[in-house]
Amino acid sequence: MALLEVDGIDASYGRIRALQGVSLRVEEGEIVTLIGGNGAGKTTTLRAISGLVKPTKGAIRFAGDDVLRDTPDRIVRRGVGHSPEGRRVFARMTVRENLELGAYTRTSKAEIASDFERVLEIFPRLKERIAQKSGTLSGGEQQMLAMARALMSRPKLLMLDEPSLGLSPILVQTIFGVIREINARGTTVLLIEQNARQALGIASRGYVLEVGKIVHEDTAANLMASEAVRAAYLGGGAA
Repeated sequence: MALLEVDGIDASYGRIRALQGVSLRVEEGEIVTLIGGNGAGKTTTLRAISGLVKPTKGAIRFAGDDVLRDTPDRIVRRGVGHSPEGRRVFARMTVRENLELGAYTRTSKAEIASDFERVLEIFPRLKERIAQKSGTLSGGEQQMLAMARALMSRPKLLMLDEPSLGLSPILVQTIFGVIREINARGTTVLLIEQNARQALGIASRGYVLEVGKIVHEDTAANLMASEAVRAAYLGGGAA
């Protein structure tokens, strides 16, 4: 049984069909990436899994349970963390307050304190900025905060939407190193990323989404080697 199973979901914004029969699975312990062009439906897929968009057809199961009708807060409690596109930190709140907000569904003060120390170990830059207003952080620091805030819910599955968007090449390498570390510490990852080469470089499997439909599914290595995928998303045909 997969940790996450998305089975034939449709989703619309008014008359616009954003997703058409999208199916994917994520096994426990994997890094799985979803790649595709702008407007392909990648963000909508994550929003559907999080309960922020309600599919009109299909099923979504997490750890074997149907979550299609669950509210977003209940889905977080089940173990799904979501770091959204654009970071969405609370600019007027401090780094500490943002992290504390990430644990709002939890009740054990001891476990929250332990995870607080854990995320600061993963993101030492945030420890240096702990009392700083989040709106004054750099773009890279805000991305780290968005990821750390999602980790404060202690997710079994962490969904990351464009974590490297707008960052310098050095910071991109830092963020991808952190994603590897998060996964090595036991958190399953579902990753949307504009830099398809980087994403496939750390993923075990991947899906290609075009105009709301999954058009390719394979191991990351096979997708990297695919001439069609290379030409469309990796900057050239096969060598």
